[in-house]
Amino acid sequence: MQRPSRFLAALFLAATGWSATVSAQPAATPAPAPTAATAPAAAAPAGGIQSANIFEVKPDASADPKYAQQTNGERAKVQPGNNAPMWRQVGSGVTGYSSLPKSEAPEAGNLIQPFVRYPGSLLTNAGEAWRQVRNNWLIPYGGALLLIVVGAIALFYFGKGRINLHGAETGRKIERFTPFERSAHWANAIAFCILAISGLIMAFGKFFLLPVMGLTLFGWLTYLLKNMHNFAGPLFAVSLVIVFFTFVRDNMPSRGDIGWLLKGGGLLSGKEVPSHRFNAGEKLVFWGGVFFLGIIVVASGLVLDKLIPGLIYVRDTMQVAHMVHAVATVLMMAMFIGHIYIGTIGMQGAYDGMKTGYVDETWAREHHEYWYDDVKAGKIPAQRSEPAPPSQTVQA
Repeated sequence: MQRPSRFLAALFLAATGWSATVSAQPAATPAPAPTAATAPAAAAPAGGIQSANIFEVKPDASADPKYAQQTNGERAKVQPGNNAPMWRQVGSGVTGYSSLPKSEAPEAGNLIQPFVRYPGSLLTNAGEAWRQVRNNWLIPYGGALLLIVVGAIALFYFGKGRINLHGAETGRKIERFTPFERSAHWANAIAFCILAISGLIMAFGKFFLLPVMGLTLFGWLTYLLKNMHNFAGPLFAVSLVIVFFTFVRDNMPSRGDIGWLLKGGGLLSGKEVPSHRFNAGEKLVFWGGVFFLGIIVVASGLVLDKLIPGLIYVRDTMQVAHMVHAVATVLMMAMFIGHIYIGTIGMQGAYDGMKTGYVDETWAREHHEYWYDDVKAGKIPAQRSEPAPPSQTVQA
């Protein structure tokens, strides 16, 4: 019976295609004693593998001086099943043959993307670089930013409470938003909420929902939200354009904006800083969130939805669009969270303005004093839509 080491060595050599002469004679059978008839003949080789060191034996293919440059066909002749040359080319980004037209599918024959280095990633192939940016930067730091904003608002709310009116309501109303303005705002707000909730669950849901819901239910939920996200995106884009042109005139810089910003709007002091129809904080949300980030979010979202005509949608285009989209949407959500807080539970009477279109005269005087003065002076109509309820207008 062969020793275990010889048996394992024989198995290794057989599996790798190496050849060796193995005697079929049992190892325990003693060799016959030499006789006169057999003395002149050469001695028969002993059984087993003769002086084979598996750490020194090389594949037969390495006998070729151009071993490292062999094609897959050449390597297969000496080492059947060894596809190292092919996978070496695939890993280097070589594009193979594809019957699909190049103009429609430029990456059809390419499996591994070329090496790149995105901000926040190592020098690696583009697919792995995108994964590193997403998992190491976008997910942890984006989630942390949103939690910080929510936590700061919660601390402010429980520490200072909501912003209440100092004077009593008069019962006289000023039209702050017309029905058209409110329709544009609500269409944009509803689309934003659908996009924000679906995006947050698709990005972070696997950390806090998947363990509770299970894989099947979570999979169906994300599938539904992904489709809602795709359909709400174009609605958000159209409504964002309408909102911009509807409110751009009253969001232009004006006197008092710098002072309002320097005093933080009076949030900490409790003394309201005079402003026009929209204060400097609302103007920052408008120009920073609606205009600047809105352009980036909409443009990158249309690319991800493949709605840009004439654009060839290859992997690196979609990866870059996703990273830009993720950064812009997290910043937009951080800005709009504060806007939503002030417009709902954060300020007394603010939600009524967007719900009914009207605010009390006291609210207008305390929160937007310059705007209220213009209404009282007749520069701005107290009632801008028709018909005008006589009992709900303030007399100049």
